[in-house]
Amino acid sequence: MRAAPHPRQAERLEALHRYEILDTAREAEFDEIVALAATICGTSISVVNLIDEDRQWFKAEVGLGVRETPLETSICSHVILSDDFVEITDTQADPRTQDNPLCVADGGLRFYAGALLKSPEGLPIGTLCVLHDAPHELNDFQKGALRTLARQVMRELDLRVALRDQMVLRREMDHRVKNSLQSVASLIHLYRARASADSFEAFDAVERKVNAISLLHEQLHEASDLQMVQIGVFLPRVLELLQGSARENVKIRGDIDALDLNSSDASSLGMIVSEFVANSIKHGFADGRPGDIEISLQREEDGHVTLRAVDNGAGNAAGPRHNSAVEGLGQRLVEAAASQLGGKLERNASPKGYEIKLVFQSR
Repeated sequence: MRAAPHPRQAERLEALHRYEILDTAREAEFDEIVALAATICGTSISVVNLIDEDRQWFKAEVGLGVRETPLETSICSHVILSDDFVEITDTQADPRTQDNPLCVADGGLRFYAGALLKSPEGLPIGTLCVLHDAPHELNDFQKGALRTLARQVMRELDLRVALRDQMVLRREMDHRVKNSLQSVASLIHLYRARASADSFEAFDAVERKVNAISLLHEQLHEASDLQMVQIGVFLPRVLELLQGSARENVKIRGDIDALDLNSSDASSLGMIVSEFVANSIKHGFADGRPGDIEISLQREEDGHVTLRAVDNGAGNAAGPRHNSAVEGLGQRLVEAAASQLGGKLERNASPKGYEIKLVFQSR
């Protein structure tokens, strides 16, 4: 006998589908629960059973060897219309199951016990059940254990929904922050075009920092880990952005290892690289000479990370690089970024160009 639809069937199905669990692969978290349930209850079969519109689908099972069966032979579709816990000690003596093909056949299912799986709204989406091929009866401990394991199934499912919703919200917030930063960068660019010549340097410095922060947010937005940044993706994007502000005869090249660093360290590296490239463009190649700016980031055998930034510009012939208030502030920010990384900058200027080196321990 096929069970009648649940009185709140549409809401119940909506709750079930919200978990996005149907037709997913087997997982150890659920396989271990059904194995434990069968052992505790002394049965040959145990199932995490989800009742869909026209089928029952098993997220986990022991003793059955199939992943779904039609509702016509479903005992659980009757159970979700009942109390939170149902035990049928002999299926051939219960009107809900006495004509079920799975129960009347020789060697068929003669015992059933199931605890409802219920959404936070109290809607039944399925059961954690145990079955056996002979009449059986659970003691109080076994009944309590089955209820507890059913609650564990729902805690796992509800946690997944909460994490998925949190991820959607975080990505939406990150997307809005990124758009806001891009708007700020556009406004800075617009105001720079209208500003006096002596303000260009300050606008350039602010625009570089906003763009670097925007790229960092973009990288975090795409990352599966909420805290780690793929430096092999982030820094090349920073260099590509900086190349847009360089003359055509000055090429910016990068050799960046595929490292994962926390977002704070990634931000500090972005700051140091941006300032070095900007100063190289302004001072090292001020006379129009062609040249290269090389940025490398390598993990050493001892676990330390080495940042090297080199240009083949005017070098010490260009004089001090930090001879304005804006550049002085930029230099202090670079020093602070190096300190944040736990390293100390080494600088070297020669007739062949300018170089900085920073060694730090990744965290």
